Amino acid sequence: MKNYTAITTFILVGLTDDPNLKILLFIFLLLTYLLSVAENLIIITLTLVDPHLKTPMYFFLRNFSILEVSFTTVCIPRFLYTMASGDNTVTYNACATQLFFVVILAVTEFFILTAMSYDRYVAICKPLHYTTIMNNMVHIKFLIGCYMIALIIVLPPFGMGFELEFCDSNVIDHFGCDAAPILKITCSDTEFLERFVLVLAALMLLFTLVCVIMSYTYIIRTILRFPSVQQRKRAFSTCSSHLIVVSITYGTCIFIYIKPHAKEGVAINKVVSVLTTSVAPVMNPFIYTLRNKQVVQAFKDMIKRVASYFK
Repeated sequence: MKNYTAITTFILVGLTDDPNLKILLFIFLLLTYLLSVAENLIIITLTLVDPHLKTPMYFFLRNFSILEVSFTTVCIPRFLYTMASGDNTVTYNACATQLFFVVILAVTEFFILTAMSYDRYVAICKPLHYTTIMNNMVHIKFLIGCYMIALIIVLPPFGMGFELEFCDSNVIDHFGCDAAPILKITCSDTEFLERFVLVLAALMLLFTLVCVIMSYTYIIRTILRFPSVQQRKRAFSTCSSHLIVVSITYGTCIFIYIKPHAKEGVAINKVVSVLTTSVAPVMNPFIYTLRNKQVVQAFKDMIKRVASYFK
C-alpha cells in the first residue's frame, strides 16, 4: 500500500549548492531579468507612442514583448527570492499558479509568432490589400484567438494534474514549478497524462510550425520575383528577425518538452529552462530592434525628446 499524503508545500532544489556559484547565478539572473524587462518595456512604449509604429506588425511585436515580460516575471523573481532568502519552500497553490501561467504564456507565444508570420505574408505577398486584410479588428481578433486557443489547450491537462497524488516526497528537482519534475515525484500513474500532454504539444507545435513554414514559403517565392536586389534585401531583412526568434523558441521547446517520458532528463532541462526564462527574453528585443531601422529610429527620436525635455 502506498502512503498518499495531501501535499500543501513543495521544496525547490534549485540549480546548485555551491555558495559562490549561487552568488554568480543570482547576479546573472538579476541583471538579465532587469535588462529583459527594460528592453521589452522600451519596445512596448515605442509601439504605443510612435506614429510610425502603428501597423499590425508592431501591434503583434508589442504583445509579444508583453508576453516576454510576463513569462520571465512569473519565473525569475521567485527564484531570486529563494536564493536571497534561503526559503526554498513554495505552497501547493502558488506552485500550481506559477505552472499554469508559465505554460499558458509559453503556448500563447507560439500562436503570436504564427500570427506574426501571417502578417508578414500579407505585407509582402499582398501589399495592396494589406491595410484591408490586416485592419484593426482583424489583428485584435488574432490576439484574442491566440489566448483563447492557448486556454483550450492548457486547461484539460492542467485540470487532470489536480488529481495527482503524492507519497513521501515533496522535493521538486528544479528551480521553479515545472511539469516534468512534479510528475517525477507523484505516486499516481502518469502515463495517460504524459501521452495526452505529448499529443497536445506535438499537435500545437506541428500546426503552428506548418503555418509558419507555409507563410514563409510564399514569402520567399514572392521575394525572389522582386526585380531589384535592394527590394529583396529589404524584404528579407524584415522577416529575418522573426525567423531567428521562431527558430530559438521552437528549438528550446522541442528540446525540453517533446520526449517520451517526463520523468527523464530533468537535470539538463533545468539549464535549458534558465536560458529560456532569462537569456531568450534579453536576446529577442535585440534581435528585433537591431535589424529594424524603424524601431531604432523611433528609439533615437524618443531619446531626443526626453533629452530636450530635461534641458
